Amino acid sequence: MANDHRGTALKNQLRQRLEAAGHDIHDVGTHSAESVDYPESTAQAARAVSEGKADRAIVICGSGLGVSYTANRFQGVRAALCHDTETAEMSRRHNDSNVLALAADRLDLDDAWSIVKAWLSTPFDGGRHERRIRAIDSLTRVESAARRAGPRLVEVDPEIASIVRREAKRQALQLELIASENFVSDAVMEATASVLTNKYAEGYPGRRYYGGCDIVDEAETLAIERAKALFGADHANVQPHAGSQANEAVYRAVCEVGDTVLAMNLDHGGHLTHGSPVNFSGKLYNIVPYGVREDTEMIDYDEVRRLALEHRPRMIQCGTTAYSRSLDFDAFRSIADEVDAVLFADIAHIAGLVVSGLHPTPVGRAHIVTTTTHKTLRGPRGGLILCDHEWSKKINSAVFPGGQGGPLMHVIAAKAVAFREAASPAFKAYCQQILDNARTLAAALGEKGHKIVSGGTDTHLFLLSLVDRDTTGKAAQLALDGAGITTNKNMVPFDPRKPMVTSGLRIGTPAVTTRGMCESEMQEIAGFIARVLEHPSDIGQLDAIKTEVATLCRRFPLYPDRWDDSD
Repeated sequence: MANDHRGTALKNQLRQRLEAAGHDIHDVGTHSAESVDYPESTAQAARAVSEGKADRAIVICGSGLGVSYTANRFQGVRAALCHDTETAEMSRRHNDSNVLALAADRLDLDDAWSIVKAWLSTPFDGGRHERRIRAIDSLTRVESAARRAGPRLVEVDPEIASIVRREAKRQALQLELIASENFVSDAVMEATASVLTNKYAEGYPGRRYYGGCDIVDEAETLAIERAKALFGADHANVQPHAGSQANEAVYRAVCEVGDTVLAMNLDHGGHLTHGSPVNFSGKLYNIVPYGVREDTEMIDYDEVRRLALEHRPRMIQCGTTAYSRSLDFDAFRSIADEVDAVLFADIAHIAGLVVSGLHPTPVGRAHIVTTTTHKTLRGPRGGLILCDHEWSKKINSAVFPGGQGGPLMHVIAAKAVAFREAASPAFKAYCQQILDNARTLAAALGEKGHKIVSGGTDTHLFLLSLVDRDTTGKAAQLALDGAGITTNKNMVPFDPRKPMVTSGLRIGTPAVTTRGMCESEMQEIAGFIARVLEHPSDIGQLDAIKTEVATLCRRFPLYPDRWDDSD
């Protein structure tokens, strides 16, 4: 049984009578008259029927309409809104209904009980009606608008199905503050889970090594053209599986092994592929790192120029993964031109802000630009390379056949969807809210006595420094995990601690902004974080905060049809 606030009283009365009649009832709520949205509880009941965990379900709201609409979204569910015993009996005899929807505002207890009894006691006639039921069920064998070719995941592999649902629940009930994570739209997810995953398509549109690529060529061409239009670029390669593969392709296209590359120090906010000694970039190329000033904790462009003049690099990389200030691409290009270097900009973190006009663009300044397609772009996990015409052939060859074989056509289609979404006015408003939220959250934590690296943020993220505190980044991350707040430990500039321990936390706002949270929620979240960091070992305090976090998250539902409280 499931209901919204207007159906609570009737549900409670019917439940008593059903239990007295010997029925086993699982009541998923709600259990009070406080206003709630009906889809979440209705989905739990309908899913139980869909997955064979329940034989029947009764769902109740004021009109009965909303709960019936919701229930009928689930495969194998045949929900009937009944106002009298005749329609209840007919829904069973001819339609084999397995979910009964009731209108609490139109029925008194006796009428509702008569309907329930008639519905439960009436058998399905079968016969000619079976053919019609099969036709109905064939139309509902669709989940996320993708037709299934066989048994559902829960039937084939219940262990993985459980993991997927539990992860959906974790995402829904915890605060996601990892700067590199976001929540894709249902449209992006639908493309990612489409039949395009079956198609092998080595090569590029119109020049494939496999047959049957005409249709997937259309998808990749759409992705390419949308990326070029979105960023204002001459050329786009949408095939890199990830940002690291995109960056690796740039190194191969521009440099020979052993060439000198000037790149952002990982400890100061760079990425593994910007020259870390444990990464291919640090192993194959002569990396000269630059960083931030110790007094301002911002990039020292004078140092960048001095190092460029001293080492005459083949390539200069600009772009960060844990740096909260705007990048001066004009300054980088001026330095690159002075030493005849190729300028390569990695905007994996800020791409959404760039296409929204909320951060300066490197396109037209850098010779080559890479980005991931998730993070602030809010697309699928993947990579993208943009460049001038003069670099297009080398970049394409470096991706295929230089580094990858067959592209992931389902992901490329999802990239195209994300690029279309990012071209909308709503996306710019979303990115503006990301910035407003990041600034509000950083300022609120600063007011509570926490040190913000560089004093604030111009982007979607900031670093919280714990150098002068007893706790470490690792300990703080674990404590926040215990309170339902997901962040990541991170090195801060001139960090005295080891990389697996660190003295900082990286905090970002793209994911919570996707959920619809605004400045007032950032104030609330700052309070949660401050309380955790004040008592990181107090399990009782962490549990209490986790409950408050879940309550906040329920106000901003996330993928409600992909999990329920029983997961």
